[in-house]
Amino acid sequence: MKKLLLLLMMGIFGLGCSQQAPKVLKTGFSEEALNQKLEDEEGKSISIQQILDQHKGKVVVIDFWAGWCRDCLKALPKAKELEEHNKNIDFVFLSLDRSKEGFDKNLERFEMKDKENYWFATGWKNDFNNYVDLNWIPRYMVIDQKSAIAKYYAISPEDPEIQAAIDQLLK
Repeated sequence: MKKLLLLLMMGIFGLGCSQQAPKVLKTGFSEEALNQKLEDEEGKSISIQQILDQHKGKVVVIDFWAGWCRDCLKALPKAKELEEHNKNIDFVFLSLDRSKEGFDKNLERFEMKDKENYWFATGWKNDFNNYVDLNWIPRYMVIDQKSAIAKYYAISPEDPEIQAAIDQLLK
């Protein structure tokens, strides 16, 4: 009986902690979200708007990740495959590592130095992450050529809707 109760409680806890898709799938960003500051690898401040402006006219995949996130690390090989399969797409990696030292160490450790990386120095709770309903990582978004959101919510690089969104935008 104790084992059954324990299994039931673990199941309820697991459901309560699992990632839930947002009820509203947004297609654009708020001004507050666009003004959110991150840091690049050199520690320079940059806004989401500035990052998107650098990619205007291109399809972008945003990958939210952290070196401490077991699910993110398990997804890295498939994320790399997605990137290799879409060489004409820009990939931007937004780190939720807990410190600048951790961010730098994890870029090196997971061979991410050759990618476009930014770090949320403000932590998990900020205007951008709150706006995009970030409740778990990894998380993937596809941004179109005009900086609108084409695919709002994917939790795996293997989600076929990511590739479908990319293919649709490149037609």
